[in-house]
Amino acid sequence: MNYERKVDSMDSLAGTQSFYEDQDNRRKRMFTIAAVVLIAVILIGVWYAFTHRAADDPAAAAGGPGAQNIPSVTVMVPGRVSVQTAIAANGTIAARREMPVGIAGEGGQVVRVLVEPGQWVGAGQTLAIIDRSVQSQQAASLAASIKVAQADADLAQAELERAQALVGRGFISKADMDRKRATRDAANARVRVAQAQYGEATARNSRLNIVAPAAGLVLTRQVEPGQVVGAGSGVLFRMAKGGEMEMLAQMSEADLQRIKVGTRATVTPVGTSLQIAGQVWQVAPIVNLETRQGTVRIAVPYSAALRPGGFADARLVSGTEQAPLLPESAVQSDGTAGNYVLVVDSKNVIQRVPVKVGTVTDGGVSIASGLTGNEKVVVLAGAFLNPGEKVKPVVQKSSQ
Repeated sequence: MNYERKVDSMDSLAGTQSFYEDQDNRRKRMFTIAAVVLIAVILIGVWYAFTHRAADDPAAAAGGPGAQNIPSVTVMVPGRVSVQTAIAANGTIAARREMPVGIAGEGGQVVRVLVEPGQWVGAGQTLAIIDRSVQSQQAASLAASIKVAQADADLAQAELERAQALVGRGFISKADMDRKRATRDAANARVRVAQAQYGEATARNSRLNIVAPAAGLVLTRQVEPGQVVGAGSGVLFRMAKGGEMEMLAQMSEADLQRIKVGTRATVTPVGTSLQIAGQVWQVAPIVNLETRQGTVRIAVPYSAALRPGGFADARLVSGTEQAPLLPESAVQSDGTAGNYVLVVDSKNVIQRVPVKVGTVTDGGVSIASGLTGNEKVVVLAGAFLNPGEKVKPVVQKSSQ
């Protein structure tokens, strides 16, 4: 009896609109769930096939259709080439042999200055003229005293000769003869004294003028006409002997060990593109305790661009070595770990290799350590690659 009532109740509901709507909603939910599950299965299968196909499919590794999503990168095998080992340094320009010129004599008032800085002068050339009016009169007086002394000597000699003629007759004693000889000898001595005094005055007067001790280039002038100069006036002119210049390059202790006398160098004055060939002629035997640097003196020929006291850069070639040479685009730096390059290993996977940079030349950057030269080094687009990434290497021949 109860069963019949339940069936009748369901039959009555089956005909209503809400019953059909519930049935339709259930079917939609089931369909949606099934579709989501199917899509998830398909995506998992595609992902699995994509990630394992490159490793398992030889065609993909060889550049077949499966390798279309692997990026191609340009690499090179640098090998090892002969590279000049260069050391960069900077310092100041100076005269190689600077000559300070001052007062050699007693000094006086400057009458004329004959040279200007930048002029070339010869050895012994007059640089400035000192007034000598008083000294000239003194020299003339001494010259006259020589004549007076000579006249006295001639008179003493004549009296001695007359006395010698009378000795045989007994008119003059032997003692008188000795006195006359002494008088004659004293007169001759006074002549020599007067001559020496005149020579001294002449030599002193010749040192009044300021002259160049050797041929060279006038660098500075510290005297003007009308100025009174003397032994305490200090340096009046500075000259560069022969016009020869040098660069005083400051270097670290390690670089000093690599530099020898005779090492070739190229000097570039600041503000110019001029490259002047020079040569190391002296390496400092000591190192500054504070800066831990030493001075290397590079001799350079005269050039108008070289001004003592100016700043210059130098590049010294200390030798040659065998090292890998890479273009600058291949060497990167992250600022913390230093320089590095990206290489492609045997599985075509990017690897990061730290390196130490050597000499930078027009042909590229030499690698002092970190590479053997047989690696496949990424040349371009290294900034867009990450270690562990798989790539397709395209080998570029080395230009060296």
